[in-house]
Amino acid sequence: MSVNVFWFLPTHGDSRYLGTTQGARRVDFDYLKQVAGAADTLGYDGVLIPTGRSCEDAWVVASSLIGATRDLKFLVAIRPGLSSPGLAVRMAATFDRLSQGRLLVNVVTGGDQGEMEADGLHANHAERYEISDEFLRIWRASLAGEGGAAGFDFDGRHIQVKGAKTLYPPLQQPHPPLYFGGSSPAAHDLAAEQVDVYLTWGEPPAAVAEKIADLRARAARHGRTLRFGIRLHVIVRETNEVAWKAADELISHVDDEVIARAQAAFSKMDSEGQRRMSALHKGRRDQLEVSPNLWAGVGLVRGGAGTALVGDPQTVVARMREYEALGIDTFIFSGYPHLEEAYRFAELVFPLLEKGRPRASGQQLTGPFGEVVAIDILPQAARA
Repeated sequence: MSVNVFWFLPTHGDSRYLGTTQGARRVDFDYLKQVAGAADTLGYDGVLIPTGRSCEDAWVVASSLIGATRDLKFLVAIRPGLSSPGLAVRMAATFDRLSQGRLLVNVVTGGDQGEMEADGLHANHAERYEISDEFLRIWRASLAGEGGAAGFDFDGRHIQVKGAKTLYPPLQQPHPPLYFGGSSPAAHDLAAEQVDVYLTWGEPPAAVAEKIADLRARAARHGRTLRFGIRLHVIVRETNEVAWKAADELISHVDDEVIARAQAAFSKMDSEGQRRMSALHKGRRDQLEVSPNLWAGVGLVRGGAGTALVGDPQTVVARMREYEALGIDTFIFSGYPHLEEAYRFAELVFPLLEKGRPRASGQQLTGPFGEVVAIDILPQAARA
């Protein structure tokens, strides 16, 4: 199973229980460095950094962690309409060079009209996708050096540039890979023509299959192919019974009033993806397993990705293989709390995926390989 596995940096907060301060922890630089360092050490391929006014700034966070990591890639958002293409080009090129080619770019058009207007972008859903289309044409052309010494000119409906160029190109050519997610027809059109990896939130496999088929057909009309990824939470334990108990505990302290307020807020968004997430559970606690081992409890109070794979390691991998068979090659996971769950997932699931950092030849006792028994008895491998 050759897949990429990413983790998540919780720049909007972290907790043992959703929807309450109980079990919450402070998210500062030291904590983010711990999570990123764990992901890097354990062998995750990268981390997603969320974006929006509920989060610390993704570019500042990612930049602060370049020196604290070695191989970890950073999936960082650009926000068409909130920044100019030229500024985003320079940020991307600089980060990619300073990190030695560890930048991945997440294109976010935004799904909350109120948040966009608060940030100064007064555009409806259709206009935001038009802006994103123009933005990406300029971004890609500038980083690819189109226009030569004279630079690249573009006269669009929303954005106009003259002589756009990149004096300091990125390490990855022609540009760092573009990731993007969206469920509306406009989003699929944009992905088919301009991005490299399409990301879906964790819908049931049948719904994901429909998306992938539609995107492949649209991309083929442009003579292109896409890669696909999925964004999920995960609750993995040594047994299925314990995993489902952990899922129940995660939402055990959130009350119905908080759930109702969250669902009311989500209903005001113009995001098709958010609508599809909310439709999976309809705000009810008794309809949360929406597909085998796919649990929608996170989405009761959390916007965006709201589903989790729940089960023992073998079950989680089996569900991953179902998505992989559809064309998914990148899994972006998270779990609460993110530091402990990064270790738990790596220790329980990575061996089944043949992922993770290999230990050096002759290495016996470091890291997860055990503690010396008594004074000088080496630990033994568990029986199958």
